[in-house]
Order: sequence, then C-alpha cells, then structure tokens
Amino acid sequence: MKLDSKVPSGPLAEKWTDYKQHQKLINPANKSKYTVVVVGTGLAGASAAASLAELGYKVLSFCFQDSPRRAHSIAAQGGINAAKNYRNDGDSVFRLFYDTIKGGDFRSREANVHRLAEVSVNIIDQCVAQGVPFAREYGGLLDTRSFGGAQLQRTFYCRGQTGQQLLLGAYQALSRQIGLGNLKMFPRCEMLDLVTVDGRARGIVTRHLETGKIESFTADAVVLATGGYGNVFFLSTNAIGCNVSATYRAHKRGACFANPCYTQIHPTCIPVTGDHQSKLTLMSESLRNDGRVWAPKNKADRDKHPRDIPEADRDYYLERKYPSYGNLAPRDIASRASKEACDDGRGVGPGGRGVYLDFAAAIGKQGEARIREKYGNLFEMYERITAESGYERPMRIYPAVHYTMGGLWVDYELMSNVPGLFVVGEANFSDHGANRLGASALMQGLADGYFVLPYTITNWLAGQKPGVTPLDHADFKRTETEATNQIKKLLSIKGKKTASEYHRELGLTMWEQVGMARSKQSLEKAVAKVRELRAEFWTNVNVTGTDADLNVALERANRVADYLEFGELLALDALTREESCGGHFRTEYQTPDGEAKRNDADFCHVAAWEYAGPDKPPVRNVEPLAYESVQLAERSYK
Repeated sequence: MKLDSKVPSGPLAEKWTDYKQHQKLINPANKSKYTVVVVGTGLAGASAAASLAELGYKVLSFCFQDSPRRAHSIAAQGGINAAKNYRNDGDSVFRLFYDTIKGGDFRSREANVHRLAEVSVNIIDQCVAQGVPFAREYGGLLDTRSFGGAQLQRTFYCRGQTGQQLLLGAYQALSRQIGLGNLKMFPRCEMLDLVTVDGRARGIVTRHLETGKIESFTADAVVLATGGYGNVFFLSTNAIGCNVSATYRAHKRGACFANPCYTQIHPTCIPVTGDHQSKLTLMSESLRNDGRVWAPKNKADRDKHPRDIPEADRDYYLERKYPSYGNLAPRDIASRASKEACDDGRGVGPGGRGVYLDFAAAIGKQGEARIREKYGNLFEMYERITAESGYERPMRIYPAVHYTMGGLWVDYELMSNVPGLFVVGEANFSDHGANRLGASALMQGLADGYFVLPYTITNWLAGQKPGVTPLDHADFKRTETEATNQIKKLLSIKGKKTASEYHRELGLTMWEQVGMARSKQSLEKAVAKVRELRAEFWTNVNVTGTDADLNVALERANRVADYLEFGELLALDALTREESCGGHFRTEYQTPDGEAKRNDADFCHVAAWEYAGPDKPPVRNVEPLAYESVQLAERSYK
C-alpha cells in the first residue's frame, strides 16, 4: 500500500496558509446536503462537531457516556500549550514546533507539527471568547507556567482543571448547535463498527446502551474522535470506559493503524496500592514546576519518614542527570529515571514502587498560601486518595500509562487511508511522534476540531456528490449482522471467567513485557501470551445478562475482545521497531549512559499496519519521515 501524506509543497511555514488559500469550497446553501457523523465528544470531537454544524453541515454526534461532558478530556489537569510569548521569554511558533519535534524524538510528521504550532495561538483566543476561566496575572494578562521538555513558560491553565474548563467551552458550542437544530446528539450510544461501501466510509453501526437496540447511521463522511488505547494495560490514568474499539474496528475495515507501540508513561501518578484498583490517578505535570523529585541515596533509608532523611542523603536525580531541564525533563525520560531509582532498590512506599515529589522548598520560599492557590485542588485530590498531606510530607509518585501517540494513520488532511474516514485528536497518530510533551494533548484536540478539520473535510466533501447511502444497502445490513452476531456469541459462551479478569491478565502481561522497558525476548513472550489469552477468552468468558437492555458486562466484554487483538499488534509493532525512541525503549538499544538510541537509517519512518484478515499476520507499510527545517539530532536534555 502506498501512503500518500498529501503534504503541500512549498516552504514549511507557508504550507498551511497556502493550503487554505487553495482549498475547494462548498456553497453555504449546499452544506446542509452533507451529513457528517462524529464519534466522541471530548475536546477533539466536541469542537469538531460544533464547528462543522456552525458551518452548515448536518452533524450527528455520538458518545457512550450519558453526557458529552463525561468525555475523558475532562480529566486533564495541567494546561494547554500555545506560542503566544506573553512572557516575552523568547517563545515563537518555530520554538513550539521544534520542541514538539524534539520531544517526539524526531518521529512525527514535520508539516503536521508546524501547523499545530501555528494554530495554537488561535486556540487561546477562541477559548477566552467562550469564557474559559484561564488563570491570570495581577495585571489581568493570562498567566502561563512551564511544562516538561521546554525552557519557556508557554502553558496556559485553569488551576488544576484545565481539561474540564476547556471541555465546558466546547460543550457550550455543541449545545448551541443542538439548540439551533444543526446537530443531533446521541448519548449512551456506542459505535460497534464502521460501514464501508466500495472502500469508502459511509456510516457506522451503533448499540444504544440503555435499550440494547442496534442501529445504523449513514453519512457522507465519518469522523472518529474516540481517544487512545492506554487501557490495553488495564491500569492507566484513563477512565475505565476508554477503549480502542472504534479505531480498531475501523482498522479491521481497512484503516491502517500507525505506530501502536508508542505509548506514554507519565512520571507523576499516584502509585499502585493493590489488586483492588481498576485505574490509576494522575498528579498533574504542573506540580513539577515547584515540586522536586528525589529518592533516598541509600537503600537503608527507603522505609524512613522522608523528613528524617537529611538533604545530603537525598538523590535529586532529575536535577543531577538533566541539569538544563531538571524536574521538568520530558515525561519518557523522567519516567525511566524513576524506574531506574526504584529498580536500584531505593523506591519508597508499598512494594518500593514510588519516589518523592517534595514541595518543602517551594512552601518555604513562596508560602503555603501561594502553593494552595496554584495547586490546591490537586493536593486535595492526593490527600483524599492517600490520606497523606502533600503540604506536610512529600507526595509519593510513580510512572503509569497515560497517553498514546499511535493511532489510525491520517494524511495532512486528517483523513485515513479509507476515503471519507477522518480521525482527530488522540485517535490519530500525527503530531506527537514517540513521546508527547506535557500540555500538548489539549492543544492538538482543539486544533484538529476547531481549526484544521473544518478546512480539510470541506476540501474533501467539495469533490463528492452529496447523498447518503440507504440504510437498506447490503453493506449496512452485512456490517450490522456481523456486529449483532459477535454480541450473541459473547453471551452464548457461558464460561467461568469475567471479561474484567481477562482484561486484568492482559494488562499485567502488557505492563510487564511491553511497559517502560522492552526487549526482543519480552515482546515475543507478550505476543505468545496475548494469543493464548485471546483463544481462552472466546471459549471461557462469562457474560451475564442479555443484549436487550443496559448490560455493562456486555459492553466491557465487547471492548476487551478488541484489546485482546490490539495488544498483539502493539507488541508486534514494538518487536519490529529495532531501536529506542521516546516512549518506546528497547533495552538492546541504549546509549552507554542509559538513554534511548535511535536508528535513523532504518526506522525514521511511520509504521502503518494493515489488517490482513483473521489469524493472518498484518502487513507493515511505511511512510518515510523527511525533515526540511530541522536536523536529525541526538535528543539531549542535559
């Protein structure tokens, strides 16, 4: 398969402007003749649906939650990047572009990243106009703070609730279009499959979760904004409902899945406390502005109260190893450094899986009131979960799965290789390479939805004759029947283990063998184990209840079935990529001082996997990555 990125010609800084000036247009009176399905109502999905409805398209919006406001974007805490240079500290579109390329370890598409940096400045203005309550300085200007991987203060924030406030802004725009009759919302309605007709995306099959009714919806174009696949590891910072099903089932209908091995491990999460947990809690990266990360120098001190360990016996390892960035080293690097300290026997807390995030120095310098003002809700959340006060003793943190940089392959227009199927936000692969910098997820989601997709989908639809495929078309009926049969099969097995048990087993295998560090041996072991689990699942899973009403067990089993296939693809991608880059760390490929060692000669490309059929090995396609404005360089934060 040939992957055409459709990157416009010309100088990098002029590509997006030139694209917009030459895109095809649709007469406003004709836009209502086109129907667009948008799946997902997080920042990318809500902003896309609202923007497309505002333009005049007929939009159908779907989410499996009871309200669009329940989308997982609401959980984002720390901030959103933008190259505004309000601090007058030297920021620019190019610096944000370069930091993002470097942060992704030179494994992202140059043109897409530059466009992201360009439109970042518009996002803040858009959100302020919506009433998003960004933090402000004494004089009234919007405040900013630092995040990992940057030596600038370009991150705008709403205390520790940035995702929630941005989502409320997008939700208001969504609600306005619902009220105007331009957009129809389908809550508690989950996408089961993508319908393709003659190789083109023409609609989706859904299940109404409260009634069990399976229904198809037809459209001129389909937009997936369904987030990432982090829950393949079972324990992650994602909501329990987050899943890979929409994108993976689109993959099985022909869409290439790009770079599935790129998963981000966040360094500042509350450590695991036992088998009772079904998810983990993130402590915002913004805390690393004032908190200092350390572990005891001596193994004998790991069980002591942290205040009983003198300064001389503390290892502020991020400050020691990466003096230029210190505690704000990028997430992948900070996570591996924490794992290294714990593997050395110097970890703190239950099981020795934790390091300290200490605010004593910041409180001493700024006062507790100022720290409360900046991070109060985060400290409150930490105390509720751990019964410890972060003001009185250092927080305990440990890395956990957080974000996924891989996703469905898309071209410059955010369209997959399946015509008519567009993918936005975390569901696509395009912007973050092998590691996402902090505060860039919200930026990408809103950039895609508000400022990119409205142009690119219009350009594509302008070349298509409006008119949806009838729901009685053979391909709709076939796809609907296949989705129904899978549900019937899950209910008929009547085995001895729940889907949650299989999910936990899968997650443990993925974390141990395909987690922060990977090797040829561990990856081969993971592939074999996932295949074994999948075979057992389809003969021994027990799904109680029926398909005629609300059935959470059935929802979960349907999603776990996809994870049991996708987990193998993730491990296979990691096995094939014989290098270390960003969040993909192969132990065989590292520098003498333990940093990731890339192989630009053989792997400076996107790996886009093509589904070949049940029990057949997927086909690995390649999109070479060419850099015109930056030079490939060793990624160093020292």
